[in-house]
Amino acid sequence: MRSVASLAPLGRRPFRLLWIGQSVSAAGDAIVGVAQVFAVLRVGGDATDIGLVIGIQLLTRFVFVLVGGVWADRLRRQWVMLSSDLLRVAVQAALAVTLMTGLARVWQLAAGAGIYGAAQAFFLPACTGLVPEIVPAAQLQQANALISFARNLLSIGGPAAAGLLIAGFGPGPAFGVDAATFAVSAVSLAMLRLPRRNLPARGSFRADLAVGWRELAIRPWYWLNLIAHALCNFAVAGYYVLGPVIAARRLGGAPAWGAISACWAVGAVSGGLLALRVRPRRPLVTSNLAMVLGALPLLALARPLATWEIAVAAALGSAGTIFLNSVWLATMQELIPDQVRSRVNSYDWLISLVVVPAGFAIAGPLAAATGTSFALVCAAAVTAAPCAAVVALRPIRAVRRNAEGKLDDSLGGVRPPGTGQPEPGRVR
Repeated sequence: MRSVASLAPLGRRPFRLLWIGQSVSAAGDAIVGVAQVFAVLRVGGDATDIGLVIGIQLLTRFVFVLVGGVWADRLRRQWVMLSSDLLRVAVQAALAVTLMTGLARVWQLAAGAGIYGAAQAFFLPACTGLVPEIVPAAQLQQANALISFARNLLSIGGPAAAGLLIAGFGPGPAFGVDAATFAVSAVSLAMLRLPRRNLPARGSFRADLAVGWRELAIRPWYWLNLIAHALCNFAVAGYYVLGPVIAARRLGGAPAWGAISACWAVGAVSGGLLALRVRPRRPLVTSNLAMVLGALPLLALARPLATWEIAVAAALGSAGTIFLNSVWLATMQELIPDQVRSRVNSYDWLISLVVVPAGFAIAGPLAAATGTSFALVCAAAVTAAPCAAVVALRPIRAVRRNAEGKLDDSLGGVRPPGTGQPEPGRVR
């Protein structure tokens, strides 16, 4: 019976359509992530050009994510997501054609990556806001876990499939496949039939941003978690930057790192399955404690342990991370008012987009200055300590389920009268 309950969101047609579209587009993401690198090399680019293309994509996500959050609250989120998908269909199809005809240049790949990143910046806050519109609060955690499960499952075989596709036909068709997956996602979104939602009274762009920030700031449970999670995102760069170096020098090279990475993906799938079945009474306490497991692969690499031991640690760390992600998303989706949900979530994305590149930039120089082992131990401490410490704080512990199974954050912080309520709205 519990297994049936875990899949309950799929029994709802709107979520089933969204899940199918997101699962198919996740397959395209897994393929194009590999194809993008080989496309740059195919047109005569080098490592610097690869960094440029990826960096531009991240930069445009960073620049536009708050804009995306504002418009996802102002408009019907379904149409914001649909427009984002159609834009990505166009840009990925255009890149596929230029690559297959031999007309592609690095600047075109960089421009395409920039448009792609901007489209993501609109899609992500809108998607986070849309899920509670189609799934009841009691099923939000399972819904997020199902979306995450499909994405992580595809991450296991997706890169291998991409390698075969690129080896046989070049990177151009891989971009074409990605365009087709976004078309499927767009069709699934167009088929959604949702009730009209009350939209916030529209002010100036700056005022709308300020409302989103205020709704975040008056909830200590939110911004305290945001700080802890940002530190984890900053520290995890040590794993991705220093892990391959240790594998090359001490563990036998690429096969060892491939095995560790595969176990990381398996752990991510396991974390999604756990989130489908376990719905904690105090979600922020349980999920932050699970995230402490993220320190294990960093500590295993610091020594380093045997490859299989590092692989087990990687699986446990990724399981804890994915479990936290699913529980955290469901918590914020249930407790943040609908009319400001995407704006609040866009600040979450903004902070993540800032700290992750900073972590990647610092990991190598820190290891060079202090030693790889010391740098990894520091990264493990920055991962585990904030998440372990934050669970002792009253606003975090106060977020709990009541007798009806609904989340309550009434003890999570003192709010001025009248704050934290939806803005006067209009129906669109």
